[in-house]
Amino acid sequence: MFAVLTLGSPRGVLSFAAGPERFAELIEREGIFPAPYLARAHWIALERWDTLSAPELRSLLSDARSLVYAKLPARTRASLESLPSRRKSAKNNGRPRPRL
Repeated sequence: MFAVLTLGSPRGVLSFAAGPERFAELIEREGIFPAPYLARAHWIALERWDTLSAPELRSLLSDARSLVYAKLPARTRASLESLPSRRKSAKNNGRPRPRL
């Protein structure tokens, strides 16, 4: 799990791993705060969807996935790598890729 989408919560719409390097920098920005229960793991939460631009959010979510993936045990990473790629199957089936 590298991100959590919150529906109907009064505080925060999206939480994700930021990593120790980016955590302190990001929580200084308006609309971004330490994620409840996950701040010690360097997760942040967004108050609103418009807190970050779409390209920046896309980049941060990609980084979050990479951070979490790198911490997985080698056996788990190997089993995930053996699965067919969702992007390849979406292209092969003619379905468009979901956008952020």
